[in-house]
Amino acid sequence: MTLSPDKSPGPDPASDKLDARVYKVAGVVVLGAIMSILDITVVTVAIPTFQAEFDTSYAIAAWSMTGYTLALATVIPLTGWAADRFGTKRLYIMALTFFILGSLLCSTAWNIESLIAFRVLQGIGGGMLMPLGMTIMTHAAGPQRVGRVMAVLGVPMLLGPISGPILGGWLIDTFSWHWIFLINLPIGVVALILAFVVLDSDRPEPSESFDFLGMLLASPGLALFLFGVSSIPEQGTIASVRVLIPALVGVTLLILFVLHALRTEHPLIDLHLFRDRAMTFAVLTMVLFAIAFFGAGLLLPSYLQQVRGETALAAGLLIAPQGIGAMITMPIAGRLVDKIGPGKIVLTGITLMTIGMAFFTQLEADTAYPIMMVALLIMGFGMGCTMMPTMTAAIQTLTHSQVARGTTLMNIVNQTSGSIGTAIMSVVLTNLLQDKPDAGAAIASNTDPSLAAKLPPGTIESGFDQAADAFSSTYVVAVVVLALTLIPAFFLPRTKPKNPELAADTPAAMMH
Repeated sequence: MTLSPDKSPGPDPASDKLDARVYKVAGVVVLGAIMSILDITVVTVAIPTFQAEFDTSYAIAAWSMTGYTLALATVIPLTGWAADRFGTKRLYIMALTFFILGSLLCSTAWNIESLIAFRVLQGIGGGMLMPLGMTIMTHAAGPQRVGRVMAVLGVPMLLGPISGPILGGWLIDTFSWHWIFLINLPIGVVALILAFVVLDSDRPEPSESFDFLGMLLASPGLALFLFGVSSIPEQGTIASVRVLIPALVGVTLLILFVLHALRTEHPLIDLHLFRDRAMTFAVLTMVLFAIAFFGAGLLLPSYLQQVRGETALAAGLLIAPQGIGAMITMPIAGRLVDKIGPGKIVLTGITLMTIGMAFFTQLEADTAYPIMMVALLIMGFGMGCTMMPTMTAAIQTLTHSQVARGTTLMNIVNQTSGSIGTAIMSVVLTNLLQDKPDAGAAIASNTDPSLAAKLPPGTIESGFDQAADAFSSTYVVAVVVLALTLIPAFFLPRTKPKNPELAADTPAAMMH
């Protein structure tokens, strides 16, 4: 038996089985990840409530989501360095504390400005939880079991976008909007106690000096770029001062950061990781996948509510087969990745997702729900074989000292690409709807039934047909991007990982 740095029994890197210790660590990490990811999606259904409650516009209310996302993007680059410097346990507990405090404050918000400010505080904690969780899990499991433990961590990543609207709709309908934040308190306190008890004591290595210049370039650069991109749907065009200036300044800062990072021995975001072939192709795969998947993720809930007149709760339930499919295939995919490498698994997953998503390019105003749910199930099967196996491909061949930086890099890629995808699909859909004169009137009639009586005969029916056509045409863009993901995925490793350095350098193997 081997010992981890705190003298407690640790996993044997040569073993293929997950032991009780790894499952306990996974439980702590998954609790944090569930809160962080659910809170991104649970607020989506609350935006109309915030509009009414705080007497504000949809565009301003939406900043309760955007502010959280920007805080995530700003803090993620710091996580890798901070994990090396202070240790993962201390940082994880601090991130949970920030998140719980932010949740409590959000529930006390008295106007939209205070809510946005508290969401930023919540996002600072939430932004650290996912990359830290991935680092903790990778260190706990060892190289031979990364695929399976990443599959465990992938459940909240994939189910968040599906269960968030269901939970949010139920809490708002049954209680009040305050409870979408208060629900985090008991979960957060349990996660905090378990983190104290279960996670190994920190033995941080003497850390290299902090890349202060890198922080001044990367964090504001990423935040400004995402601010510009996030403003596109509200402005309705890329050629807007509010979009262009922040985005261009952000891109400039990011380019300067890249030039700086390539000349620095210990940069804030370690771009030298791209020397690893598996990491490079995993990043390219994740960029295209996240643009397509997260971008398309906003389309179906909107279609179900705007075209079919469903409630937010009903829309969330109708999308559930996607999550069920992912839950079925994800554990299987995790086990196979550890045995045969991620390449074949990811290719299979993307192919299934493309087939499932292609169905939605044929959406009509009266498409049968059972057929739609079968297509979602197929997409779910593909999702379970794609996201976390791609993450595994990125970090499987990294050394112990590189893991924190690698997970940070992948989370930045995931967050940024998802925001870009959401903006692209929003703009495409908005422009297509604007070109269809009856679509707006038909959608408006869902919230104001008296409007239907004031319109010429056939306008509502024609409008819903036009709106469905706009949604199906937007799905074409998502399907094309998803199909392009097959190109970098083709170059992912197709053999069981062999990295003696990683095996020798895991916390479990450091003491005999």
